[in-house]
Amino acid sequence: MSFNLADLFEQAVDHFGARECLVANGVRRSYAELEARANRMAHHLAAAGIGPGDHVGIYAQNCVEWVETLWAVFKLRAVWININYRYVEDELRYLFENADLRAIIYQRQYTPRVAAVRAAMPELRHAIAIEDGSGAGGFDAADFEAAMASGSPERDFAPRSGDDRYILYTGGTTGLPKGVVWRHEDVFFALGGGIDAASGWKAQRPEDMVARGEAPGPRVYFSIAPLMHGATQWSVMSRSFVGHKNVLTARFDPHEVWRLVERERVQALMITGDAMGRPLVEALDEPPGRGEGLDLSSLFLVTSTAAVFSPTVKDDFFRHFPSLLIIDGVGASEVGGNGLLLCTKGRTAMLGGGPTFKPGEGTVVLDDELRRVAPGSQTIGRIARTGHIPLAYYRDPVKSAATFFTAPDGQRYSMPGDFARVEADGQITLLGRGSVSINSGGEKIYPEEVEHAIKSHPDAYDAVVIGVPDERWGSRVAAVVQPRPGATLTLESLQAHCRAHLAGYKVPRQLALVERIERSPAGKPDYRWAQQAAARAPHSTM
Repeated sequence: MSFNLADLFEQAVDHFGARECLVANGVRRSYAELEARANRMAHHLAAAGIGPGDHVGIYAQNCVEWVETLWAVFKLRAVWININYRYVEDELRYLFENADLRAIIYQRQYTPRVAAVRAAMPELRHAIAIEDGSGAGGFDAADFEAAMASGSPERDFAPRSGDDRYILYTGGTTGLPKGVVWRHEDVFFALGGGIDAASGWKAQRPEDMVARGEAPGPRVYFSIAPLMHGATQWSVMSRSFVGHKNVLTARFDPHEVWRLVERERVQALMITGDAMGRPLVEALDEPPGRGEGLDLSSLFLVTSTAAVFSPTVKDDFFRHFPSLLIIDGVGASEVGGNGLLLCTKGRTAMLGGGPTFKPGEGTVVLDDELRRVAPGSQTIGRIARTGHIPLAYYRDPVKSAATFFTAPDGQRYSMPGDFARVEADGQITLLGRGSVSINSGGEKIYPEEVEHAIKSHPDAYDAVVIGVPDERWGSRVAAVVQPRPGATLTLESLQAHCRAHLAGYKVPRQLALVERIERSPAGKPDYRWAQQAAARAPHSTM
């Protein structure tokens, strides 16, 4: 065996075949059932001409077919491409042209969009539609279950390699989506559980993952975000390497989440920051939440990644679950996991910006000369990772060279652009993504820090902070805020509140009130939308 993702899954099937692997929208699959169906789909795709290195798009909301497809594609040494189901035609056209799709598997409701951008897939050989009751037509595609039935359930595939490719397309909230290209072995250690970020344990051989599956700890995981997002992909895949059970839902409904936690006896809940955390915890304070007798005693771990998870929201979780452990994961598509912040009741405060965390293997902070920042120096650098990192952005040599490079110390790094500093004890404080930091009169302002302050205001439900042009200062801080229902929020009251938490130059000078903050299904803010919303709002000179 190698550290190949399909090999690792098949190893789990051989040891944990009778265990339940997946529950999605009421449909259940054991490890053995999921394996047989993935084999069938792999054989069908191979008969349609799909083989090693070919790209297969997956265009669907969370469902068992999504997971069956991902394992089928890897079994062939092909590469699946995650497709954002919220994209409109122009965005899909760009993604499809960039991704070089040879096949696409999609839910039938998306047929009109697939048909409209067919010209963007000149290499397309095969299409398969997942029935979803929508009745949409107009594109020549095989039926998913018929395709499944046509393939053999046998596992008789060619040997695979840890050098096989995995590509993760980023969301593109500040620009066009980019495909991050990984080797299987590297992404397994960076995101797939090959290294335990909490203990530092590292798998020495693939067989070590079987023992991990028998170790004490949570075995029922509920990942709420869409599978098109890397956090849920890796929550599902990493749990599948060790024989655990994955729970998925097609759409985020906080009350339904808690009902599933009770029904499936979920032990670990994976969210993406405040966008999911706040409505979840507030649902417990209103019917039909916990007050109506839901038994949530199985839950003892909440993990978050990919988005801001504010101390105030964490504190609300601890109010309902005093013994809970919260893990705030820090990472990015271009680096994998950088480290973890472990939070318990009474220990949620941040030093400024984002979380302060213990760095994982290979995580450092580099200054402008690409030298490692000394602990306690107060130098602000950019977080970087060496070791198990991606190869490149797919078909983008310019951005690849800027992000993945060899520094003067001879090490190859990935540095996507997050600002950070190294504390005296060696921990790292994440400050914010460079692409959205604000330079106001020469002062650098990190939006996440301002967002934390705004969200602690009793009348603010959600917020995104951006920089907008200013004739005097170059840029000024603008807050786009979703107030709580019935609340009256003014720029003056928000500024007064923020001055108790922030230096004066960080206080918002502009406030746009909106009915709802636009975010991706994974909780990431839509900065282009925020810029448009802020442009319509008045500002102060205070």
